[in-house]
Amino acid sequence: MSKLRQNREEQSERPLQRAIDEQSLATRPRSIISAYIALTKPRVIELLLVTTAPVMFLAAQGLPNIWLVINTLIGGAAAAASASVFNCYVDRDIDAKMERTKGRPLVTGEISPRSALIFAFVLGIGSIFWLGGFTNWVTAGLTASAILLYAVFYTLVLKRRTSQNIVWGGAAGCMPVLIGWSAVTGGIAWEPVLLFLVVFFWTPPHYWPLAIKYKADYDAADVPMLPSKVPPTSVGRQMILYTWAMIACSLALIPVAPMGPVYTIVAVGAGVWFLSSCYSLVSRAKQGKDGTSLKAMKVFHGSITYLSLLFLAVAIDPFVPTLFPGIW
Repeated sequence: MSKLRQNREEQSERPLQRAIDEQSLATRPRSIISAYIALTKPRVIELLLVTTAPVMFLAAQGLPNIWLVINTLIGGAAAAASASVFNCYVDRDIDAKMERTKGRPLVTGEISPRSALIFAFVLGIGSIFWLGGFTNWVTAGLTASAILLYAVFYTLVLKRRTSQNIVWGGAAGCMPVLIGWSAVTGGIAWEPVLLFLVVFFWTPPHYWPLAIKYKADYDAADVPMLPSKVPPTSVGRQMILYTWAMIACSLALIPVAPMGPVYTIVAVGAGVWFLSSCYSLVSRAKQGKDGTSLKAMKVFHGSITYLSLLFLAVAIDPFVPTLFPGIW
């Protein structure tokens, strides 16, 4: 009797177990897809694309071909994703030591290093040929250079060797400006070079506040980020110098492009606002504040707001003469 009851219980449990197994199979692909997406660092891609499209509007002095914009953004996103996956592959040992990054798929084992490396190459090579086919080979060449700058020059050469790693390695993050311009014009001019320098000088005051917050992580991983080597006051002073240089380059674009009232107002106003936030950080550091009271992440988020506003103004400014004739 007990055996019969056991068989009945097993039979009744089978549909439930089958449903659980089917649900697991249904959700597994989504989990793997999410893991691969996480390797590409979507937030970084989003920030890079913020600087690509507006420059295309400036290069076209209006609305560029919409398919050219879409194809450039697809290729640029794939290239940025490739560079990020290469970075995750190389840095998987130090990612395991940092609280901020220990949940990345190569650390948790969701994706194997071999699979990640293949994924990185497919994205990178695909992005180069995509841009070569749908834009031009100057753009494709600049894209290949951007991937190499981030994956090799920054990740392999600089990151573990110098506290100025993000300064020179940040050049990779400036390349979308040149890529966007060349996609429209087929070449390079002073306008994208100045915007390249804006992003170049913006990178240290953008990234170092994040490194201040996660100083313990970088110490644990033995990565020589500047905030791990010098006190916050010294970091803040260097941020101020880079911010002054950034503002100077943003203002130099006004006579070179030339830019109109929208860009001019935003470049001056946003520049002063972000500069004041850097000075405030130094002031708090001098008072001996640390941790959350230092409000380093407020500067980090402010830097993203600054860059977004500036490049939004770059995109809007070419339309001002048409929409408001005689205003400038």
